[in-house]
Amino acid sequence: MMALTVTLLVAAAALAAPEGTAQQPSGASAGLLGLAAAIAVGLGAIGTAWAQARIGAAAAGAIAERPEMGGTMLIFLVLPETMVVFGFLVAFFIIGKI
Repeated sequence: MMALTVTLLVAAAALAAPEGTAQQPSGASAGLLGLAAAIAVGLGAIGTAWAQARIGAAAAGAIAERPEMGGTMLIFLVLPETMVVFGFLVAFFIIGKI
């Protein structure tokens, strides 16, 4: 999953226009940029959901045995959310090109 995300980020950076040019994408290019933004957010959300499902089950078991681990488990549950945040950032950068 991480390799796919890195590949998409590299492809988006390679296809980005240099800052000096003011070209607007036309037709199919704008549609493909919109699709790329949707994929960036969608794959980040799918990866986050998958990770949180595994972490949530493990955290529930750990907290049942040792309640003092609640804060640590909460941090572990929140960490995968960074994938969605990075997906949104990439999507905003891509949409900025449209």
